[in-house]
Amino acid sequence: MLLGLGGGIAAYKLCEVASTLAQRDISVRPLFTAAAQRFITPLTLATLCRHRAYTDEDFWQASQGRPLHIELGEWADLLVIAPLTANTLGKLVYGMADNLLTNTVLASTCPVLVAPAMNTDMWEQVSVQRNWRQLGQDPRFHGLDPGAGRLACDRVGTGRMVEPAVLIAAIDALLMTGGRRDLAGKQILISTGSTREYWDPVRFIGNPASGKMGVALALAARFRGAQVTLVHGPMAAADLAPLNQVQLVPVASAAEMEAALINALPLADWVIMAAAIADVKPRHQATEKLPKAALPEALPLAPVPDIAARLSQLKTPQQKLIGFAAQTGDILAPAQAKLVHKGLDAIVANPIDQPQGGFGSEMNQAMILMPGRPPVPLPLVPKWQLAHQIYDVVLNHFIGTHLGPSPFG
Repeated sequence: MLLGLGGGIAAYKLCEVASTLAQRDISVRPLFTAAAQRFITPLTLATLCRHRAYTDEDFWQASQGRPLHIELGEWADLLVIAPLTANTLGKLVYGMADNLLTNTVLASTCPVLVAPAMNTDMWEQVSVQRNWRQLGQDPRFHGLDPGAGRLACDRVGTGRMVEPAVLIAAIDALLMTGGRRDLAGKQILISTGSTREYWDPVRFIGNPASGKMGVALALAARFRGAQVTLVHGPMAAADLAPLNQVQLVPVASAAEMEAALINALPLADWVIMAAAIADVKPRHQATEKLPKAALPEALPLAPVPDIAARLSQLKTPQQKLIGFAAQTGDILAPAQAKLVHKGLDAIVANPIDQPQGGFGSEMNQAMILMPGRPPVPLPLVPKWQLAHQIYDVVLNHFIGTHLGPSPFG
C-alpha cells in the first residue's frame, strides 16, 4: 500500500495508521508532498512503516532504472491520500501531475482512498464541493467525508479528517475487495446490537451483544458501493466511530427496533438482521425505580414479536431478507428451522460457545444456509473480513457479482 501524505496538521494521524498496518505485516510505503514534510518528517513514517519514505527529491533525481512513479504505481494494491488538501483535490479531478504523488496516481490503476481535511470555509467553497462531487464519479476513488468539530484554526465546523480507526477500516475493506463496487445501487438495511426491555427506569432484560458484526457488515457494504442504514441498539461510541457515510438510527427496545425497520423497509433492497433482539419483555413496566424490598420474587413476562418474521411478511419478492442465529451446541438444525419458519432468503449461524468468538469478540465464524443449497462454512476470521465473505456468498446466490461505479459524498 502507498500512503500519500498531504500538507495539513492532520498528517499526524497517519502515524497510528502506519504503525497499525505495519504490525499486521501489510507492506506500506510512505510518499510525501513537499507541504507534508512541514508537518511530519519522512523519518517518522519511514520508521513506522519499516520502509524508506519517498519525496519529490527522489522524483526529480536521475533514475537508476525505471521512473520512480511508474514503479510505485505498478507496485501498489491501494493508494491512500490523507490528509487530502484542496490543492491536491483539484489536481486529481483535472488529471494534473506536478509532483511525485500526483504522477504516481496517474501511473497506477489501483483503488485510491482519499480523506480530506481543511478549514470549514475552504471545504464549503463552491469550487471545492464541485471538485469533491466530481472526484466521486471516478470509480477508482473512494472518499471519506470530513467530520465536524473544533479545527486546528479554532473554527468549529466541518473539515476534520476522519480518525485513524475510520481510515484503517476503509483500508481493510478496499484491500479485501480490490475496490470493486458490486453492491452499487443497492440500499441495504442492517440491524445490530442488543435490545433492552426495561421493567423500571434502571433495570432491564438484555444480552451482551456488542453490535460489532453489524458495524462490520455496514462498513463492508458501504465500501462495496451500497447506501447503508444501520438500526442499532445501545452501543459503545468507539464501536460506531468507524462508520462514515452510513445512516445511523439508534433504538433501545425491540418495539423501537421493529418500528424503525418497518419504516425503512420500503427503500431497502436487502435487510440484514444481525441484531440480538430480546425474546421476552416484562409484562409491566414501573415508571419509577423499584426499591429493593419491592422487587417481585417472580417477574411476569410477555413475548416480543418476531421482527424478522414480520419483515418477511411485509417485504416484496424483489427484496432479500437475511437473518442471523447466535447458537450454542448444534448450530445447523436451529438455523435451518428459522430459515423456513421466518421465511428468510438466507441465514448466518454463529457459534457463540467457541474460543475467540461469541458476543463482544473481534473474531467470528459462521455457517450460511440458503434454501435449496448446502450450508457454506466460513472459518474463524476478524469480523470485518467475515462480513465481506458473507457478501461474497449471498451475492453469488442472489444475483451473481457485478461491478459498477457509485459516487461518494
